[in-house]
Amino acid sequence: MLSWANQFSICCFLDNSNYNDKHHSYECLLAAGAVDLFSPQQNILASLKEFYKAHGDWLFGHFNYDLKNEIENLYSSHSDQIGFPAVFLFQPKTVVKIQESAVIISCLEQQPGEIFDEITTLLVKEQEAAEHIHIKPRTSKEIYLQNIEALRQHILRGDCYEINYCMEFFAEDAVIDPLSIYRQLTKISPNPFSCFYKLNDKYLLCASPERYIKKEGTKIISQPIKGTIQRNNLDETADEENKKSLYKSSKDRSENVMVVDLMRNDLSKICKENSVQVEELFGIYSFPQLHQMISTISGELNDDTDLADILKATFPMGSMTGAPKKRVMELIEQYEQTKRGIFSGTVGYISPEKDFDFNVVIRSIMYNKTDQYLSYQVGSGITFYSNAEEEYEECLLKAKAIEKVLG
Repeated sequence: MLSWANQFSICCFLDNSNYNDKHHSYECLLAAGAVDLFSPQQNILASLKEFYKAHGDWLFGHFNYDLKNEIENLYSSHSDQIGFPAVFLFQPKTVVKIQESAVIISCLEQQPGEIFDEITTLLVKEQEAAEHIHIKPRTSKEIYLQNIEALRQHILRGDCYEINYCMEFFAEDAVIDPLSIYRQLTKISPNPFSCFYKLNDKYLLCASPERYIKKEGTKIISQPIKGTIQRNNLDETADEENKKSLYKSSKDRSENVMVVDLMRNDLSKICKENSVQVEELFGIYSFPQLHQMISTISGELNDDTDLADILKATFPMGSMTGAPKKRVMELIEQYEQTKRGIFSGTVGYISPEKDFDFNVVIRSIMYNKTDQYLSYQVGSGITFYSNAEEEYEECLLKAKAIEKVLG
């Protein structure tokens, strides 16, 4: 199915990797080809209101982290060598939905039976995943440690409470087969918000565990992640101890409750009075390399609230920024060395019923095929109690699956 979709210049594959989550609507969704595009350069939210209102079909695509510049009147001066546009949505020619034992194919230009035959008879050629990959850090460890100490001083002065600080690893003259890399990444690290996203010569190979926001009817939910500890897959008893240690960690709890409060505040701007609630606080969820602390916040939307209103109130997500949100985004610009672009942005779908589900773009490889530039970014939440060496190690831990795939 993926190999078939990869023949198109635009495609998006969203996969929950068989995680059992009561909030998931589909096992996986595939969108291929495009009959209508939305990618304005300015007045994005106003244009989105009109486009969203006019469209009654499936839409897939992304919003870059840098949409913040319009929402909060900020700027980004760092380089972005991947080049995803600030926003891109497309109406696909074909949508394939997989739910339990059913496959549903919807088409605009062909018969579903034809698509089924094309997919099932396609000869899949396995290609070498990667060649000529030499990964370099954009930020040296020395500068990283200095920046963490500088951010702790900002917290001490009261500029912010918590900040998500990220760094880039990159390779130039990188020759890869994106589809093979994606397959390897999701084999090593299957996650519930995985995504293979192709926009002409730009690729996102995503193994994200995190949901940004989902709308179902009038209900909206967000599930921020704050809190990470390594798995011990060789010792079940030690692995359970790691889970307990994460649950009891005062640092991780303080980070998590901060982002929960931030999300409650964001949702209260667009939800009915007294409807915003924390459905789960400090939930511990296990993934192949890590245990994560995840909380779930929900609310009932005000009447006539659309996607543009929701983005304006909640984007970028608190787990990838910090609190207070605008000030930490200014500090992110000051201390990070790479424009985030699609990283810590979001990819997802909008259904014909105007329901949607969007992830948080983390644990991802970004690739510009024309320029042969490959990039991934990792980060962690910094509080006053953060230990700079430990935060650096946490970043390397989060990049482990990507490093393994890239050799």
